[in-house]
Amino acid sequence: MNPTLRGFLIIALIATVVVVLQLERTLSALFILARIAFFLAIAYFLFLVWRDRRQEISTWSTRSRVVFYGAAALMVVNVAVRFWTPVGNGWNLIAFLAVFAGGGFAMWRVWRDEHTYGY
Repeated sequence: MNPTLRGFLIIALIATVVVVLQLERTLSALFILARIAFFLAIAYFLFLVWRDRRQEISTWSTRSRVVFYGAAALMVVNVAVRFWTPVGNGWNLIAFLAVFAGGGFAMWRVWRDEHTYGY
């Protein structure tokens, strides 16, 4: 049997079981739990990255640290708001991407300024 056809048949079987047993609410609850777990996994990954680099970051100027940590916090809040608000229209996505890009640029710029030696 073709693997693609087999995959589609498995998906159709799962969808049929969900509809026949009326498991829509259970599926919604599992989706919400998966969203929360995904957000926590991202936060844990960022914590591990920060823990490996905190000694280097502590040598930066106060302004650089405030901008770097502020941009990181803004990006985390931005992702959290995106996870727990309705999708809405396209403007929400544009605002999400703009805030994320701005925070990422601020972090990159501070990192680059702290790693540029002499001119």
